[in-house]
Amino acid sequence: MTRKKTSKDDRFRNWTFVVYPESTPDNWRNIIGDEYVKWIESPLHDKDTNENGEIKKPHIHILLMYDGKKSFDQIKDLTEKLNAPIPQKCANATGLVRYMLHLDNPDKYQYDIQEIVGHGGADVSEYFKLSVTNKKQVQKEIIDFIVDNGIIEFDEVVQYARHNNDDWFDVLMNYSTLSISTFIRSRRHKLEKQEK
Repeated sequence: MTRKKTSKDDRFRNWTFVVYPESTPDNWRNIIGDEYVKWIESPLHDKDTNENGEIKKPHIHILLMYDGKKSFDQIKDLTEKLNAPIPQKCANATGLVRYMLHLDNPDKYQYDIQEIVGHGGADVSEYFKLSVTNKKQVQKEIIDFIVDNGIIEFDEVVQYARHNNDDWFDVLMNYSTLSISTFIRSRRHKLEKQEK
C-alpha cells in the first residue's frame, strides 16, 4: 500500500513586511498599488526603541491582503522592488493592524489611529470595531453617565458622545439606540411621576 504524499501549502492571502523610507524608492506606494491589492500602511514608526532605549530605524509596517493565496517568492519579488526586508506571512490581520498602533502594547509608543492608511479599498475601521464585551462595557458607561448627569433626553447623550467619545457615539448610533433611548424615556417618566 502506498501512502499519498502530503505537501504543505506555503501560500497565504495576507503578507506583511516593513519599508524603510530612507532606502525605499520614492514611488514605493505606486509599486505596491500596481499589485491591485488591498493593503494597509502603518504610521511612520519613528519612536520605537530597542531594549536598551535606543531609537530604532524609522520604518513603516505594511499589510497586504490578497483575494487569493500568494507564495513567498511572489511577495519577495515585490519586496525586492522596494528594497524591503523579506516578507512574512500574516496569520492575524486584525492583530497586525492593532500592532501598527501598539494598541495592545501600552509600554510602547502609541501611534495615532488617524495616521494609519488603507489603500486599494482596504477599510481600516473594520479592524477597530468594538467586541461584544467592549460594547457591553460602553453601554454600562453610558448608563452611568446618564444617571450621574440626570439626563432625560436621548439628544443630550448623543450630542455629548458625538463631541467627546467616538466609541460611545458608535454604540449609541449603531447598536443601542433603542435600549438607551428606552432607558432614558423610562427615567423621564419615573421623574415625572415623582414630581406629581
